[in-house]
Amino acid sequence: MEWLQRRHAPGAAGWRRDAGLLAPRAMLGATMLYHGAEKLRAPAETAAQFEHLGIKPSRFWSLATALAEAGAGVMMLAGWLVRPAALAVLVTQAMAIKKVHGPKGFASQRGGFEFNLGLMATAAAMLLGGPGRYSLSSLLRRSVAPRGWRRFVPGRRRNGLARTLLAAVG
Repeated sequence: MEWLQRRHAPGAAGWRRDAGLLAPRAMLGATMLYHGAEKLRAPAETAAQFEHLGIKPSRFWSLATALAEAGAGVMMLAGWLVRPAALAVLVTQAMAIKKVHGPKGFASQRGGFEFNLGLMATAAAMLLGGPGRYSLSSLLRRSVAPRGWRRFVPGRRRNGLARTLLAAVG
């Protein structure tokens, strides 16, 4: 009976959970990078679309949206700053539903918000779940972990502040 408890312990499936985050993170990253890049390739047309939708100043918001989408895509693919990237996806897709896809209904065949809702659901999962261990964030965290931020706290060692300052500078 002990083997069953060990196998189903809260941390036992950690690697599977983290591996399971890879596909949705990659899909969301690639999709958002594509959407942002398309807007960046044709900035005048994107600004005209934003103007037509009543979003003003259209040049500013079209560029901000393109950079947010492309940036979120790159960050998702790398697994770095995944939660802010997910938030950017949620905001841009909510606006896309409100201004473009919402009035057309649910079905994506008619230009509806079905696909946007799927992107938002994936972004919400990334916002809650984070990047996982197979990410740039995890790699950076592990590379700093042996030293950690605690070395900068005064009084943690014998020579306290002087040693901390030397460690920070050197």
